[in-house]
Amino acid sequence: MAKKDDAKEKAPKASKPAAPKGDAGAKAKAKAKPAAAPVEVQAAEPVDPNYVPRMKARYIAQSAALTKKFNYANAMMLPRLQKIVLNMGLGAAVGNPKIIDSAVEEVRAITGQQPVIRRSRKSIASFKLRENLPIGVTVTLRRRRMWEFLDRLVSLALPRVRDFKGVSPRGFDGRGNFTMGLKDQIIFPEIDYDKIDVTKGMNISFVTTARTDEEGRALLTELGMPFRA
Repeated sequence: MAKKDDAKEKAPKASKPAAPKGDAGAKAKAKAKPAAAPVEVQAAEPVDPNYVPRMKARYIAQSAALTKKFNYANAMMLPRLQKIVLNMGLGAAVGNPKIIDSAVEEVRAITGQQPVIRRSRKSIASFKLRENLPIGVTVTLRRRRMWEFLDRLVSLALPRVRDFKGVSPRGFDGRGNFTMGLKDQIIFPEIDYDKIDVTKGMNISFVTTARTDEEGRALLTELGMPFRA
């Protein structure tokens, strides 16, 4: 028994294999770990490249009538709608800054675009106005959002004005651009009447490439703007 015990003590112990060092070790550990389950990412809704806003299709259809009316020599002379600028002045924000937050939410709902907050450039003591104080909200619409906003304005918003008799044509600036005013924002169907804290007026400017007011009015008329006779 003593000899057997001595043999066991003298027998070399089995050594563990050395762990690989450096990059080899890192790769071995990576192989040993189970692969993580793939994360499911919801893809954004694809935009149809063939989609044409209804108001833009109307402009294309009415371009022949404008060309005939003003005898344009080529299609480049045809007046176009470049952009729509919506501006909401908020003098009441001097005493109630929360009006700016609600105005931003309402303009975003109306236009589908994040508006920009306008701030005062200088202090006016008589109006209790300080420099760099938020006093307005504005947004500029181009391309698809411009056409869609114009469609909603003409088809849905303006017909909801009480005792509406048409848009006054006096808002032209002499160069084919037109500006109209709205007394409140509740005419837009995107606005929830129960969440309104105070009614807010706004100005909407239509910037065109027309050279005269007559051409600008003809363009907006073909796009469905209901001018007052």
